[in-house]
Amino acid sequence: MFSEESTAMRMTDTFIKPMHPEGRKFVAIFAAVTLVLFAIEDVLGWIGVGLTVWCYYFFRDPERVTPDAPGLVISPADGVVSLIEPAVPPRELGLPEQELTRVSVFMSVFNCHVNRAPVAGKVETIAYKPGKFLNASLDKASEDNERNSLVIRMSDDRILTVTQIAGLVARRIVSFTQEGAVLDRGERFGLIRFGSRLDIYLPQGVEPSVKIGQTMIAGETVIADLGK
Repeated sequence: MFSEESTAMRMTDTFIKPMHPEGRKFVAIFAAVTLVLFAIEDVLGWIGVGLTVWCYYFFRDPERVTPDAPGLVISPADGVVSLIEPAVPPRELGLPEQELTRVSVFMSVFNCHVNRAPVAGKVETIAYKPGKFLNASLDKASEDNERNSLVIRMSDDRILTVTQIAGLVARRIVSFTQEGAVLDRGERFGLIRFGSRLDIYLPQGVEPSVKIGQTMIAGETVIADLGK
């Protein structure tokens, strides 16, 4: 039998998630503005409370349980699969002009925006490219929008590319890693604020196991199996 205390803790963990440090200053700003709004009008103040809670929720950083079976490619982002199509990886990476299967995961402003490594391996290249802030769900966002791309070389010497793409509302791509770093599968490597997209370029010959419209959970949902 579970004690009342343990039951309460489980319920608390369900609704209250830890916040990534990147969000602290934004929550503080929202809270300060809320105090000013309360001084003007209670209704405005309560709107500010709602926006402050949303800001905290946006920067939530829950723990995830990453599958440990070998050869799996895990979703780097929470969101919905918006595109699956052949595409050439970002040219600034200097990779061969070869089309690979690209899986795009679109993140709304209500998704968790902490990004996680889809595979384990060494970060061989990081390339940032400034650009526009089009709706991240559009196909041309992969080419025109601000982006930050990582090439991860796996233990079998194959590479996988993952690209963070800024969106219509997003104005900052944050990277937690650097070239030469060794990432574990599911390890946090970056964050985008506020609303955006990630593209995953699978190695040649690897087919995705997801479909357009499918909901993704960063660090948990399997996108592909490298062994198939």
